[in-house]
Amino acid sequence: MFAEIGHFALVLALAIALVQTFVPLYGAHVRDRGLMAIAVPAAVVQFVCIAAAFMALEQAFIVSDFSIKLVADNSHAAKPLFYKIAGVWGNHEGSMVLWVFILSLFGALVALFGNNLPDALKARVLAVQGSIGVAFLLFILITSNPFIRLDPAPFEGSGLNPLLQDPGLASHPPFLYTGYVGFSMAFSFAVAALIEGKVDASWARWVRPWTLLAWTALTIGIALGSWWAYYTLGWGGYWFWDPVENASLLPWLAGTALLHSAVVLEKRGTLKSWTVLLAILAFSLSLIGTFLVRSGVLTSVHAFATDPRRGFAILIIICLFIGGALSLYAWRAPLLKTGALFAPMSREGALILNNLLLAAATAAVFIGTLYPLLLDSLGGPKISVGPPYFNATFGPIMLPLLFVVPFGPFLAWKRADAAAAAQRLTVAALIALAVGIAAYAVHHRGPWLAPLGIALGAWLIAGSFSETAYRVRLFRIPLEESLKKARHLPRSAWGTALAHAGLGVTLIGIVGVTAWRQEVVTAIPVGGRIEIGGYSLLLKDVRGLVGPNYQATEGVFEVSENGAFLTYMQPQKRFFPVEKQETTKTAIHTNLVSDLYVVIGDRDDEKRWSVRVYYNPLVPLIWIGVVVMGFGGLVSLLDRRLRVGAPAPARSRRLAAAQPAE
Repeated sequence: MFAEIGHFALVLALAIALVQTFVPLYGAHVRDRGLMAIAVPAAVVQFVCIAAAFMALEQAFIVSDFSIKLVADNSHAAKPLFYKIAGVWGNHEGSMVLWVFILSLFGALVALFGNNLPDALKARVLAVQGSIGVAFLLFILITSNPFIRLDPAPFEGSGLNPLLQDPGLASHPPFLYTGYVGFSMAFSFAVAALIEGKVDASWARWVRPWTLLAWTALTIGIALGSWWAYYTLGWGGYWFWDPVENASLLPWLAGTALLHSAVVLEKRGTLKSWTVLLAILAFSLSLIGTFLVRSGVLTSVHAFATDPRRGFAILIIICLFIGGALSLYAWRAPLLKTGALFAPMSREGALILNNLLLAAATAAVFIGTLYPLLLDSLGGPKISVGPPYFNATFGPIMLPLLFVVPFGPFLAWKRADAAAAAQRLTVAALIALAVGIAAYAVHHRGPWLAPLGIALGAWLIAGSFSETAYRVRLFRIPLEESLKKARHLPRSAWGTALAHAGLGVTLIGIVGVTAWRQEVVTAIPVGGRIEIGGYSLLLKDVRGLVGPNYQATEGVFEVSENGAFLTYMQPQKRFFPVEKQETTKTAIHTNLVSDLYVVIGDRDDEKRWSVRVYYNPLVPLIWIGVVVMGFGGLVSLLDRRLRVGAPAPARSRRLAAAQPAE
């Protein structure tokens, strides 16, 4: 019964999405307020219908309704409840329902809280958003129906891929999809603005919060995926330039450029065409990522390698939306008036350099990811593009970008004094120099460039807060007054500082683990010992365990440091009888500065156990930095200008100015 309700809800959502697409768009064309107003209830009702379908699918997984093919293929009665719930999006069909659920949620939020938008723009934005819903709802109903029944129903299900039965990956897709789909709002605003022929500072204020929300969610989603791969797959690394990983990095890079470009448009009324193009490209790269993981062209631990016909259907959607949007851009963008002029040495110039480098980095990753696939599809030789290519292209592009980031906030709009900006960053430069010298003193045997990378990370962190310290006049006025000024700084200023500082923390983690990582791969009997990174690991025992839905072989390692007992580490190798698959459960001991990472494998004929041990210095800083970046995005979203698209009321500013100084 619930399955039929869910299927009907999707069909009804499609019908409503069609109304949402065409009626408000026509109403905006003829300036009929009544027709334009239909967009709001249509967006809300569409969301309610898709939410009902999503809940119906959740109910089927929770009660293990194996009469539904999707549940039978991706669940099992013995599976823990948490993974039954997460199992909804642990497959192609269910994840697409989650996709349109988030898509309709964004549309409903604009409908309910976009009261400051002009009626015509709001109608067009919701119409474009509705058209995306039409495309993906049709895709689900025609090629990926999640509510297909089985008759007779099997007694038991096939279970969920064991690699997906993990808290990190269970929470990874919702954040990732919020980022992917969130960029659809920037896309809808861009297309609506091109139809209307008007892009101005107000448009930039309206599009920024949706872009920032998508960017923040995508940042967290990428971090969760990276962390999951680190501790689950037993590879010992944080990023492998897997094509599916790159599929999420591409829209993140474009979204980062869009955020900075929108600032220039809001403040100075320039970069109109470029900002609109970035809004189109950010969502276009999200669609391309969707195609990569669902077309069957990739083989990855976290790709949905499904029926190629589905990939062809997504390819049609990509051609319609990307091709249509870029064609509209080519037609209408030349009509957008150029904004104010500015000198190359200015904040506008710094942000343009930021955008150019981010665009180049995006192009490097895009080519490295898609070129092998294109070559293979044309009948050429199979080639593999891996870390050597990306390290040689992506890294050199990003290094100058990271170096100039702290300068941007110190440069004035229109025309700036570079020497004055450099002078204000003197303390940050001294801190970076001291950190680099300390890193060289500790690791003077090399690699030689690693201390420079650590110094660059420290430069980013210190430089990020230098601008905040300058604005609150730290150490130039009494501390109490500086704290008072700090409390009244815009939240977006604090969010920007946190995001840039988090990037510096992540950079230090990447440099540390890349330069100074240690690895031991060996086979030892029970009672054998491994020495690595100042730690001593003694294999005390290997025993069998039975979990809720798996059987495990667990090694017990006694870890000591400098001769003193530290902890026990218990890596496992698990076998899932229902799925007939094996997985690795790594054991990680961390002090938030470095990780000791242990993986146990099979036993050989001499009763020795294969063991891999990694000492990963500074690697926790990678995810700590990303969390700080995400938190910075959330803090910026609390800024009133981003929440309501307007600065603080003039009356409040006058009252604040009228208050006597304490």
